[in-house]
Amino acid sequence: MSIVRTSILAPIFILSTLFVLGCAEPEPEVQSVRFIAGYKAQANLPLVAVYAAQEMGYFQEQGLEVDIQHSIGESMNLLMGGEADFVSADAGYTLKLKADPGLPIVAVALFGQRGQQSFIALSDSGISEPGDWEGKTFGYKGTIPPEYLAIVNSAQVDRSKIQEVRVGYDPRVLTEGQVDLLAVFKSNEPNIVRGLGFEVVAFDAADFGMQTMGLTYVTREDFAEENPETTTRFLKATMKGMEYAFSNTEEALDFVMKYAEGEDREHMRYMMLEEKRDAISPLTEQNGFGWMTSEQWKSFHDSLLEYEGLSNTVDVESAFTNRFLGDIYEDGVLQWP
Repeated sequence: MSIVRTSILAPIFILSTLFVLGCAEPEPEVQSVRFIAGYKAQANLPLVAVYAAQEMGYFQEQGLEVDIQHSIGESMNLLMGGEADFVSADAGYTLKLKADPGLPIVAVALFGQRGQQSFIALSDSGISEPGDWEGKTFGYKGTIPPEYLAIVNSAQVDRSKIQEVRVGYDPRVLTEGQVDLLAVFKSNEPNIVRGLGFEVVAFDAADFGMQTMGLTYVTREDFAEENPETTTRFLKATMKGMEYAFSNTEEALDFVMKYAEGEDREHMRYMMLEEKRDAISPLTEQNGFGWMTSEQWKSFHDSLLEYEGLSNTVDVESAFTNRFLGDIYEDGVLQWP
């Protein structure tokens, strides 16, 4: 009886197995993707997310083979030349390139819900509010930041009483007394200056009413349109990578140091945690990491126009899309895999 029962059930089992296998999700076709960071290897969140996605195998799980590269100042040219599929770029820079020369690019995720531009003075300088900037020397890197002009306007500071000088990228101009106020990236130079033995006071335009925005992932409009699955998979893996990094700081720093050989680990920690604070907002808690709105882009765009950050207007609806993030989040929760 047992032999007969087995012989009857075996075909049923085989058919059932074939049915289940036939209904299983097919493995995604492996796609080759190149990501080029807009700066050197370091702990900026868009880079941390890519590093973690690579090292944890999230790209592989999404059927992606990702080539990670770094380029200082050339990433957008490489993107437009088809040598990159995704790059990291500041939201303001993205809008600037949309305005002139009118590049067909689009942001598909926003990491910095607040911008990275900040202004610092030494704590013992006597500068505690923007009104104290009058009579002082302000140092900026290449051009005067719109965020500086926004604070000057909001706080009704007499700009004619401030000496404005271009100083480049060495923060020691502040510690050596060459300037009293310095334009910085808040996840970078403040920690460097503290490492030199000086405490600082910082000013952020977002605290003075200006909408600010930070780093994004950018791709070409045609790439996003022609490769929606690949774009969705890339974002799914990197957002998973960021979630991992946020919950596993030391492991994430291990990944960073693998790419950023020779960098100071504690400075990388400062950078990652500082940018993490600006990546989380009520908007991302409701919709998921990377989310952005028309209101954010429009307000930021208008401020850049007002404060000399844009040469002409941009259709902000063409500057970003939540289309792909909407496919990977449900009620703010990443749907994995």
